[in-house]
Amino acid sequence: MNDEKYMLEAIIEAKKAAELGEVPIGAVVVYNDKIISRGFNKKESSKIATEHAEIVAINSACKKIGDWRLSNCTIYVTVEPCLMCCGAILQSRIKRLVYGVNNTKFGYVESIAKTLDSSKNNHKVEITSGILEKECKELIQQFFIQKRN
Repeated sequence: MNDEKYMLEAIIEAKKAAELGEVPIGAVVVYNDKIISRGFNKKESSKIATEHAEIVAINSACKKIGDWRLSNCTIYVTVEPCLMCCGAILQSRIKRLVYGVNNTKFGYVESIAKTLDSSKNNHKVEITSGILEKECKELIQQFFIQKRN
């Protein structure tokens, strides 16, 4: 299944973040069944609060396509996006969001609020969750277990 294929690629990005001591969240943007951009968390290393995996991947995809509208794209993210990243997904008009595991502390797709489902939004995002959930969850849990030790 393509969702699993692309989520595996997002997991590769998340592992890159972990190697740098960043929270292991990865993202890829897919257009016409091809990955056009990749991103992973860089907040700690860049010292820039907005350097989340989704933002990095969205910015790169916009440059690749030459437009701020990513209306025929799908973004794959290992962890449920935060409020800022949900805003970026809406603003970039991404067609579909696929993510691995819920984020009970910062997730604004389902966990804290259903930001993308608001009838007041002028754009509707298709949402699929739970893709490779076990793998995504293990990655994030192992990172925080190591941080605490």
